[in-house]
Amino acid sequence: MYLRIGFALAAFIAVPSMAAASPAAVSGRWKTDDGKAIIAMMPCGTKMCGRVERLLIKQPAGGQLDERNPDKAKRGRQVAGLQIYWDLVPTDDGWKGPGYSPEDGRYYTAHIRVKGNKLTVKGCVAVFCKTVTWTRIA
Repeated sequence: MYLRIGFALAAFIAVPSMAAASPAAVSGRWKTDDGKAIIAMMPCGTKMCGRVERLLIKQPAGGQLDERNPDKAKRGRQVAGLQIYWDLVPTDDGWKGPGYSPEDGRYYTAHIRVKGNKLTVKGCVAVFCKTVTWTRIA
């Protein structure tokens, strides 16, 4: 009898962990909320990464450079093609990992969640956070 109770208890404990949903698929192409860029999110190994696929704004001759990067050696990089998310790992309801904003040259911790065709990015530097919502495109 104790053996049956032990199996029943083990099954009861295992069910919630099996029922826990993995985060929604973040892979794909996303248009930023300000309409300035298309960001491509893709797997990189067992984690996720994001790259500026293309800019939708008028660019200077030679393309938009990463001129606000805190590392002066990186200020000559093109923003188009720039990796802005790396090592994103799944959490209970999304993805979390390091990010970079070429608009202001800041590195931050990204919290990313997908709901339908919307992707919410919450970026935090220390206790200061900003949230934006992007839209999936075909």
